[in-house]
Amino acid sequence: MSASFLPMSRPYAIGQVGLTQDPPGRLLRVIEIMRFRLSDVADEDAFLGADREVQSEFAYQQPGLLRRTTARGEQGEWVVVDLWRSVEEAEACSARWGQDAVTAAFMRFVAGDSVKVERFFERD
Repeated sequence: MSASFLPMSRPYAIGQVGLTQDPPGRLLRVIEIMRFRLSDVADEDAFLGADREVQSEFAYQQPGLLRRTTARGEQGEWVVVDLWRSVEEAEACSARWGQDAVTAAFMRFVAGDSVKVERFFERD
């Protein structure tokens, strides 16, 4: 199966451009990518511990999350890739993200000005 993707940067209003269903009644899966760098004083091992906490205590508790992975690039950049069942479920998680102590601990390792979140909609 081949797939193409439509990029969409946050903020994204649900139903803004009619991409949540295609064809009508069929929900599109959402790939969300958060790109960032660690802060200059962040300890990578401690960050990875915080990431494991997010994964077990927050991320996989969210309705609609199908898969989550964290990876590091050669130049020190990081990505977290989430696969969501729907944009509505991804949006609901985004609303909870800023309210949670586990995610706040994770974000303390991240250089705030480096964060970029993009969403892509899977196409058959």
